[in-house]
Amino acid sequence: MFRFFTERNWFLWSWLGSFIILSSLWIQVKIDVKINEWFGEFYDMIQKALSAPNAITIEEYWASLLSFIILAAMYVGVAVLVSFFTSHYLFRWRAAMVEWYHSVYDKARKIEGAAQRVQEDTIKFSRIMESLGTSLIEALMILIEFMPILFGLSIGIPIFFFGDWDYGLIVGALIWSIGGTIFLIILGLILRLVGVEYDLQKKEAAYRKILVIAEDDGTIRPKTIDELFEGVRSIHYLSYLRYLYFNIGRIAYLQANVLSAYVFLAPAIVAGAVTLGVMQQIIRAFGRVEGSMQYILKAWPTIIELASVYKRLREFEYRIEQDKFVDEKI
Repeated sequence: MFRFFTERNWFLWSWLGSFIILSSLWIQVKIDVKINEWFGEFYDMIQKALSAPNAITIEEYWASLLSFIILAAMYVGVAVLVSFFTSHYLFRWRAAMVEWYHSVYDKARKIEGAAQRVQEDTIKFSRIMESLGTSLIEALMILIEFMPILFGLSIGIPIFFFGDWDYGLIVGALIWSIGGTIFLIILGLILRLVGVEYDLQKKEAAYRKILVIAEDDGTIRPKTIDELFEGVRSIHYLSYLRYLYFNIGRIAYLQANVLSAYVFLAPAIVAGAVTLGVMQQIIRAFGRVEGSMQYILKAWPTIIELASVYKRLREFEYRIEQDKFVDEKI
């Protein structure tokens, strides 16, 4: 799966491409920091404007909105280009995988579900990596950029439970985010979500294979197809039930998450220790830090699917290597 980074003919795309994607994501995060600063300045201006008539001019107001439009346009432009380039990058990664599978397909074709592994699982792998990989890197970059900002904004204001401790907001976000993530990881392990997803794909592969055979062979009994579909039905129903339990915990936590920053800021808001602009900056920075820490939690269903695809491809490659080893010994 990772020959993309070791084969010489893919070096330019794999390593230079990775550098371009990382650099572009870093630029995105830097623009996001500037947008966070704009929110603080804008809401302070709004508070000033509402405190007395004509406290600001209409020109100042329009200029502030224009500055946001410029920042937003820059962010959208970079995000669109990153998305476009990443799609090409990951297709090359898939091509590197398929290239090797093709070179050993005389061995691979004897393995159960070989066609599905080479066609369906490689495209699933690349598509999941496109959404999951870039968002993971961006989440780490956001943490690096926004944690110092959150720390600087929270100095000198009272925080619920932590009092005047300067690190209260950061530690609060850490406890709330990591605690919820650990809870849902444990819940996912108890419910065996990765195992269910893996079994589901195996049942679907067996069902599809018999359908393909039945296209060319009229002697295939309908009963066999019905039996296979019954297996597909039962594993899907089991996965729905498992995800029902998982989503109760996941969605309840994410809904409670909306109020977390306001809970920690309650003493500062009641005491009037922050302006509207500073409060908006803190809430947005807190949300960015908290959201990055909750990356695994929010992406858990996709991570489960990726783990299942990885497990199938890893098993497929192992079988190919074993068959090659046996042939070489013979």
